[in-house]
Amino acid sequence: MRQRGLELPAFKPPWWLARPALISGHTQTLWSPLYARRTADPKPVFRRQRWHTPDGDFVDADWLDTPSQAPENAPLLVLFHGLEGSSNSHYAQAFADTCRRHGWRLVVPHFRGCSGTLNHGPRAYHSGDHEEVGWMLSQCRQAHAGPLWAAGVSLGGNALLRWAQEAGTSAASQVKGVAAISAPLDLMISGHALGQGFNRQVYNRIFLRTMKPKALRKLEQYPGLFERQALLASRDLYEFDNVFTAPLHGFKNTDDYWRRASAKPHLRDMALPTLVLNALNDPFVPPAALPQPHEVGPWVTLWQPAQGGHVGFPSGAWPAHVLALPESVLDWMSAHG
Repeated sequence: MRQRGLELPAFKPPWWLARPALISGHTQTLWSPLYARRTADPKPVFRRQRWHTPDGDFVDADWLDTPSQAPENAPLLVLFHGLEGSSNSHYAQAFADTCRRHGWRLVVPHFRGCSGTLNHGPRAYHSGDHEEVGWMLSQCRQAHAGPLWAAGVSLGGNALLRWAQEAGTSAASQVKGVAAISAPLDLMISGHALGQGFNRQVYNRIFLRTMKPKALRKLEQYPGLFERQALLASRDLYEFDNVFTAPLHGFKNTDDYWRRASAKPHLRDMALPTLVLNALNDPFVPPAALPQPHEVGPWVTLWQPAQGGHVGFPSGAWPAHVLALPESVLDWMSAHG
């Protein structure tokens, strides 16, 4: 796939993570955060900054510490993490390492509840949180004079796209371009896929293991915010979102939330350079959820490699590394700068 002279690479995982093909999406998804190398150099160091929000709450942003000789006007990448992610996620560490080696700056703003500190307000975050994304980007724009780029991973990717779609032509005044990585662009299809079979037994349990305790702590702050027993009884994200995420953020129910928050129906509306990267073997995002070229606008580059899993994309010799992904994303951004 080519745009403006840039040819996106054909991603090739290690042979032991590509076979058998039937489960390669799962092995690449699970192996990458558990065993693959995240950095080529020592672990990146972050400096935390707390931003106070207009509604009396806060957002914690982790800035990559860079050498003093790094120019102040170097490109800044704003990275929005995925569901229950943080600056410690494998992909955030890999992006930080890659930015450091290429002379870029990086910041990871944490969605509310994901920085390790319980937030104040009666809300959390969600896949269509475009107003929060816009406010975070405005903080970054005020703090940095150089070029600004934004990338979002999984949930963060969908939310970033929804911000750009809502912002329309004004998005380009904030950032030079956006990249969405493994984003669940059709939340209805992806959500139901996560509620079935292996996905339900493994990934749902991984997410709910941290999401439920956080929700219960929020209930302690705000008694009566939702029905405790209904939340405890939820066994997948659909049921959890029906009790917690949807009503807390102004949606009628999960179906209303997933429909209104999905970025796929609005990809024709993108008005700035946009990379949409989804592996075809992503167990979270089935091929039916992915856009086709005739469904997107001229600013959108679709990169849909056969391999990669969900935010996996492992490469190289044993035990593999996850640096090929951020290298390719920064190459694409540099070509559009």
